[in-house]
Amino acid sequence: MDVLASLIARHAPEDGMHDMPVPGLALIRYAAPTDRVPVLHQPAACIIAQGAKVVMLAGETYRYDAATHLVVSVDLPLTGQVVEATPERPYLCVRIDLEPALLNELMLQQPPPPGGEGARGLHLSRTTPELADAAARLVGLLDRPQDLAVLAPLIRREIHYRLITGDQAGVVRQIGAPDSRLSQVSRAIAWIRANFHRPFSIEAVAREAGMSASALHQHFKAVTAMSPLQYQKQIRLQEARRLMLGEARDAQAAGFEVGYESPSQFSREYARLFGAPPARDAARLRATGPLLEGV
Repeated sequence: MDVLASLIARHAPEDGMHDMPVPGLALIRYAAPTDRVPVLHQPAACIIAQGAKVVMLAGETYRYDAATHLVVSVDLPLTGQVVEATPERPYLCVRIDLEPALLNELMLQQPPPPGGEGARGLHLSRTTPELADAAARLVGLLDRPQDLAVLAPLIRREIHYRLITGDQAGVVRQIGAPDSRLSQVSRAIAWIRANFHRPFSIEAVAREAGMSASALHQHFKAVTAMSPLQYQKQIRLQEARRLMLGEARDAQAAGFEVGYESPSQFSREYARLFGAPPARDAARLRATGPLLEGV
């Protein structure tokens, strides 16, 4: 991990999340522990080279560090917090977005290992030397930009291969299987994200996913730890926060825009998620600076 840590530190010299000139690759650095930050996390593998982080999904808490890595298989509203970081030993992490088409191609060539499908859309696994080495070689290409176009796709392919043959294979393989329960839930999630500001029925989402209403509710909760309506609420509140901070909407306008008809309900649910009513939370964030990225 020392090689990977030194590479991340060199190419991400400042705090925050840094997109790299390699598709689907980002480096994250923080020199101190952070507050809890709600984010909508897309399918990716997050490999920590130094420090530690806690992520929360609904009422569940997951802690990982340089010995373990996080795999997220669907779009999940998470709360992240860096818990181990100092200026001398900052939190250093590499995030690699997962490609369903590439996973599907590899799955056709590699039979599944023993074990069934994973349920939850978030999984912690042991970081093997082979996975850490592949991640270091991918980041190391940033020092040789002339090699990026040819070698980066090959190393990304290797990383996807390591993931479909590792501890988290049951979770990752579902991403690449178009007929898996996870893929059906992913279709439901995509529909909710596109229509989060409008009321919907479970039956309508179930039709989009190709499932019965009862099956959707069961499998949606197994994957996301929340119901479709709870998921919609998380998306609405995070979007309202973005509108207030990024587009200078006032609290009432942001609430109406994301689908709330009652300002009091919006304020109550916003405070429950973010720890303060909308206007007060937005004023605090404007005074203290932008939200930390990549947490």
